[in-house]
Amino acid sequence: MNLSEHLQEFVTLWVVIDPLGTLPVFIAVTATLDAANQRKAAFISIIVSFCVLVFFALAGSSLLRSMDVSINSFQIAGGIVLFLFALTMVHGSNHSDTHASAETNPVDIAIYPLAMPSIASPGAMLAAVVLTDDARHNFPDKMMTIVTFSLVLLVALAIMLAAGPLMRFIGRGGAAVISRVMGMLLAALAIDLVLSALSDWLKLPPI
Repeated sequence: MNLSEHLQEFVTLWVVIDPLGTLPVFIAVTATLDAANQRKAAFISIIVSFCVLVFFALAGSSLLRSMDVSINSFQIAGGIVLFLFALTMVHGSNHSDTHASAETNPVDIAIYPLAMPSIASPGAMLAAVVLTDDARHNFPDKMMTIVTFSLVLLVALAIMLAAGPLMRFIGRGGAAVISRVMGMLLAALAIDLVLSALSDWLKLPPI
């Protein structure tokens, strides 16, 4: 792969992982945690996301073929999961902040919803499979793709670690507003994933 192809990969992975878009989700779901647990959630979410994306980069294509699952089916399933998560953000939590603060586990938040489906989103998993397709790429190319999304994940980590001052500025009320707005955007993205897969399957014009 040449430099322009690596740059194209970086842009693709930047868009699907969306480090900037992770910030409002991070603020919303860690609003009841103290600073130390927020940092813990950020680090764990990046580690989990890295492991998930590495798995899909190295074995995702083979796994889907062995299960006779098409890329479109995988994309539709991912879109549905992302949509269900978006609904929880739009409707908000039914518990009070005090109750949530006492029971919220930063590890649980790091795995869901931060790592999946926010950072290692269905789109990111799909990109990891497509960019490292066994039919078109050799092992060194796969390693370069892994290095590329590692850089994007490091940027996402840096952005989340800088969320503390912003959280103190906007407060919990602001975080609640951001959560609902981001939920609507994620819901729209989820619908777009499903419609794009259906459009490709039915050979319809791009949406």
